[in-house]
Amino acid sequence: MRKPILALLLMAPVTVSCASQNHYSMDLDVPDKEIITGHLDLGGTNPSGDSIDVNSYYLTQNDEPFFPVIGEFHYSRYPAKYWEESIQKMKAGGINVIATYVFWNLHEREEGKFDWSDNLNLRRFAELVEKNGIKLIVRMGPFCHGEMRNGGMPDWLYGRTFEVRTNDERYLSYVDRLYGEIGKQTEGLLYKDGGPIVGVQLENEFQHSAAPWEITYPGAKKEYTVADINAGVTHEQISETDGHNPQAEQGQAHMAKLKELAIKNGMDVPLYTATGWGNAAIVEKGSLPVTAAYAYPFWAPPSPSEFYLFKDIHKNPDYAPVSYEPELYPAIPAEIGPGIQVKYSRRPKVDPESVLPLMVRTVGSGSNGIGYYMYHGGSTPVFDGKFYNEDVNGIPKINYDFQAPVGQFGQVRHHHKSLKTLHLFLDEYANELAPMRTILPKGNKDIDPENTRTLRYAVREKDDKGFVFMINFQDDIEIADIDDVSIELKAEDETIRFPSTGTFDLKKSTSAILPFNLTLGETLIKSATVQPLTRLQTEEADHFIFHAFEGIPPELVFPAGTVVTALENAAQEQKGDLSLVKGKNNDVFSFKVGSDHFLVIPHEMALNTYKVDNQLVISEGVVLKEKGQVSLVTRAQTPNVHIYPAVSKAPKVSRASLSRTEPRFKGASSYQLTFEKQNPRVTVEKVTDRKYSIKAKGNLDPLNDVFIEVDYVGDRGMAFIDGLLVTDHLYHQKTWEIGLKRFMSDLSGTEMVLIFHPLYDDQETLVDFDELPDFEDGKYLNVRGIDVVNEYKAIIAF
Repeated sequence: MRKPILALLLMAPVTVSCASQNHYSMDLDVPDKEIITGHLDLGGTNPSGDSIDVNSYYLTQNDEPFFPVIGEFHYSRYPAKYWEESIQKMKAGGINVIATYVFWNLHEREEGKFDWSDNLNLRRFAELVEKNGIKLIVRMGPFCHGEMRNGGMPDWLYGRTFEVRTNDERYLSYVDRLYGEIGKQTEGLLYKDGGPIVGVQLENEFQHSAAPWEITYPGAKKEYTVADINAGVTHEQISETDGHNPQAEQGQAHMAKLKELAIKNGMDVPLYTATGWGNAAIVEKGSLPVTAAYAYPFWAPPSPSEFYLFKDIHKNPDYAPVSYEPELYPAIPAEIGPGIQVKYSRRPKVDPESVLPLMVRTVGSGSNGIGYYMYHGGSTPVFDGKFYNEDVNGIPKINYDFQAPVGQFGQVRHHHKSLKTLHLFLDEYANELAPMRTILPKGNKDIDPENTRTLRYAVREKDDKGFVFMINFQDDIEIADIDDVSIELKAEDETIRFPSTGTFDLKKSTSAILPFNLTLGETLIKSATVQPLTRLQTEEADHFIFHAFEGIPPELVFPAGTVVTALENAAQEQKGDLSLVKGKNNDVFSFKVGSDHFLVIPHEMALNTYKVDNQLVISEGVVLKEKGQVSLVTRAQTPNVHIYPAVSKAPKVSRASLSRTEPRFKGASSYQLTFEKQNPRVTVEKVTDRKYSIKAKGNLDPLNDVFIEVDYVGDRGMAFIDGLLVTDHLYHQKTWEIGLKRFMSDLSGTEMVLIFHPLYDDQETLVDFDELPDFEDGKYLNVRGIDVVNEYKAIIAF
């Protein structure tokens, strides 16, 4: 077993401005955040008069704060016939903007011949994004990276006399043509036309990163997709730099030229983004510099990262220094890794529990937007027998799962659910949150990643109103609960305490956002130890939903004299000039104040909660919104569904039967769905110790999908149909899953063959494994089991 990098027992407890070991105190009397407007060449309107604009701290939509939650999904890495279901999964998870790369080398495989058909149909993808009410950012390149062959640049660019990624007119003529083709594909779909495309990204990591050319030889040093003039400032992957760039002026000129070409070819949008981390070049005051954070990089040794430490991210971006003045632009990441790609020599395993704390830290640090790379995984396509992955770096031939919240085959994972709790909060409270400054506790700068005993917290506040952000997670190190904690905020005229009396325990891997002086409806909440989730507005009342965390006694504190009517499991008590409502962590409790209804649910229930119009639908499956109805996608044969507020008539269900059950909590309607048991559509046969045969019968109806779950320990697995590789997997201590619905027609009359390879005891990637097998003669392979799992889908109409 690989020992933890740093032992928790060596950590000496450190207190931050506290009177006792776990009592923390913060003074809110700090200068206001200065917000500058009108200085950026960004923004725009659509035919309906709607507007998008940018100030120095946040985005606005129709002059109100807009908090973009951006999820990366590559249309070219997923079958077009399933795009819409995936878009709906992203929307169900709280994504309001999709970002997608246009990989030049896929669309112009042969010089002068562009292919926008089938799975490369950018226009069709944009239309589906629009249909589902989401915004779109088109990452135009010409250089993309994305672990794609040559970083997305065509092979035929290599053998030219000019250098790529420069202002050489010969190179720019090719870029002009590419942008022109993208412009044709997106015509009428831009924001200015009333369409979904609100932004484009120009280039990627210019003067910071490049990809290796695939035209090389085994053992040769890598040659990168970068001009000689920029070789000295270019890295293979995301890195911190010294901030020195003797070619900065040239970099700005190239980025400005790309924006000029984009506009010339019709790509006139409110937002032009440019990767700004690691001193990369941007369009000065003409693009939005977006940032990144990868806690489990495959390009660096495993070590505790600084991305779980609160900071003022608006002043000091991650991967600083940067090439721009940070406080002139909002802090908006485009590439925070909720997962990571594995490569042959390095296979980090991302803990799904790590992702929500990373995002709570980022928002609490002052970010006014978040972007995930990747939010949805996929499969790199094969054309004419050529693999388009980054082969020279050992990226899987096809698999681009990225350990993402939505996987290579559309699997919805734990972090899709946990991140949704944050996204629901951001959707509802962006107006209050976006203008709020970040305040850090005294001594915060002295906390380092190895210190897991001191509470990590920050406050976002304006006019003595705000939110406390706190996390208890650190990658690549052992963590434990932080017990007996209290927090005191000193405002101008009052002191606010969490909890009102006593202490709480912040369990390991937990993150929380706690409000103070928050007015909801007609009710003032002085403080709460439960996190706001969302709001429902019905004809009868406003419903405010919160969720409680294990270890933190749930309470909501109101001014004295607040008249509270308990509905279920809520206890009220008076404490001096305050009125408290308390419940139990694992119980649902509810109450009302005047016409405002309050519902507090356990965090585990919040993970399974979806907002559909003005109702909550709670189920362990994923709930997708369609016209006038929802779809429930689940692997459970008898899932439960709870609806809040309660419905007067039972919903109509197709593809499953419905029976009413005892309400899970007061005010809800509860049901059980039962899917008809299906005979096995897929059989698995062991051929040899390392080869297995998968055969399918007929089609999937009425199933939504069938998954092969492969539990093995080895080096890699590969799947073939008729001798052609259709997907692959590099072992990284997670189950290999294959969704079969995209392959069913190909499997008619034939079989899928799985081939496994042993792991060797001298492989570099062993550094990423928590425990190692018992090697025999220096190698190990064990296919422990292959299960066939049905995925069901029901249509529910309210």
